[in-house]
Amino acid sequence: MKQRNQSTSPEIAAGQVWAMADSTIEVRLIGKTLAHYKLIKTGAVRVPVSLINKGALQQFLLKNKAVMVQQLAPKPVS
Repeated sequence: MKQRNQSTSPEIAAGQVWAMADSTIEVRLIGKTLAHYKLIKTGAVRVPVSLINKGALQQFLLKNKAVMVQQLAPKPVS
């Protein structure tokens, strides 16, 4: 009998900051299917805003064992 991994996918919301071993992810906006985020590596000067499917972002966070650092208020995008 196979045992399934019981890890639940993290809930993603705008304004969250997730920490990993060598970088952090700042979630900017959440839409129906896409998430705007910044992947900030250690020592980076400029960081682009990227788009990804919400499910893919959740899998990325699980795969890299990300830990939520803080829940911030969403920042306005101009």
